[in-house]
Amino acid sequence: MPDGFATTADAFWHFLDYNNLKQPLKELLNRLDKKNYLNLKDTGAKARQMMMNARMPGDLKEAIAKAYQELCGKEYFEVAVRSSATAEDLPQASFAGQHESYLNIKGTEPVMKAVQKCFASLYTDRAIKYREDNGFAHEKVALSVGVQKMVRSDKACSGVGFPWSLNRVFVI
Repeated sequence: MPDGFATTADAFWHFLDYNNLKQPLKELLNRLDKKNYLNLKDTGAKARQMMMNARMPGDLKEAIAKAYQELCGKEYFEVAVRSSATAEDLPQASFAGQHESYLNIKGTEPVMKAVQKCFASLYTDRAIKYREDNGFAHEKVALSVGVQKMVRSDKACSGVGFPWSLNRVFVI
């Protein structure tokens, strides 16, 4: 398995708290038309925009930058930045494929942006509807982001590794 690191669910909650997003997101999702889902597209877009307009907390930014530097050593290389929600792979539901992943990301700032885009992907239209269909409270689901060294599938094998199996994990 390729080496990597992961943000924790606590880091996700810290991001929301730092940007005072919990209540606005809850209010937005409470206005979702749960009968016909006519406003699902607009609701998801607004939630993702809130997340993308937010600022990465300094301590989280530093932790990600340090972990990426430790992973790469002297020369930055491409990584896969993958989402993993706290409600994934449960006996009654699987959120696999509901959230975004980004490949061939290189450099500290692009990694930061990809992590934030993964955080925002908790609010894709598909993920929102899936949580509704399966009775998950939106405000109780967090997201972890795994960052792994890219594996060139043209030179070896590749696949998906989950954050709980990575070698380095940091907690905020």
